[in-house]
Order: sequence, then structure tokens, then C-alpha cells
Amino acid sequence: MPVDLFAGLPVTDYQRALSWYERLLGSEPGFVPNDVEAVWELAEHRYLFIEVRPEHAGHAMHTVFVDDLDDRVRGITDRGIEPVQRETYGNGVRKVTYRDPDGNEIGFGGAPAG
Repeated sequence: MPVDLFAGLPVTDYQRALSWYERLLGSEPGFVPNDVEAVWELAEHRYLFIEVRPEHAGHAMHTVFVDDLDDRVRGITDRGIEPVQRETYGNGVRKVTYRDPDGNEIGFGGAPAG
């Protein structure tokens, strides 16, 4: 049985968040269901979406594991967004964290540097 995942990020300003996430993710949303939401498909059946919900903005925490962490971080930097934190855990797993304009946390994790 397939499982779809929609990970939401509540934001206060749609246009500001849309622009920021387009730069973070390197693309326009895959679809826009209405005037307060935008959705990116990160992988088959795995989605990240923004939604205007000011009362909840700034409290999301998501980490996406990728197999191209270094290239992804370089691309995000090239698009003008810098990480707020870089971590390497005891087992060598790495995590790079970004915060959107509302304070939501988006991390990208990857295997130990090889």
C-alpha cells in the first residue's frame, strides 16, 4: 500500500514564503491548490507544502535526507540562502539547517562525508 507524505510549513506571508522556498528548493511548486498553499514534490509520494496559517507560523521542524547533500547545499547557497547551522553527529551523519522568514526549520541530512 503506497503512503503519501505531506509535510506542512505554516507561514504568515504567502508571496514571501513562496519566493524563499523556490530558492531553497530550486524550483517552482509542482502545484498550487489555492491562493494560500503551494506544494513541492520532493520525491514520489513525498511533498512539502506552505500554507498561510499565521497563528502557527514559525513552529515547523522538518528534516529531509538526501544523497547529494554537498551539491544541494552549494545550490542553495548559489541561490542566496545560507544555513543557520551545520552539524555532524557522532556516527558521521551530517545535517544542514535553514530557517525560513517565519522561523520554520528545514534541515537537509546526509551520509558521512566520503
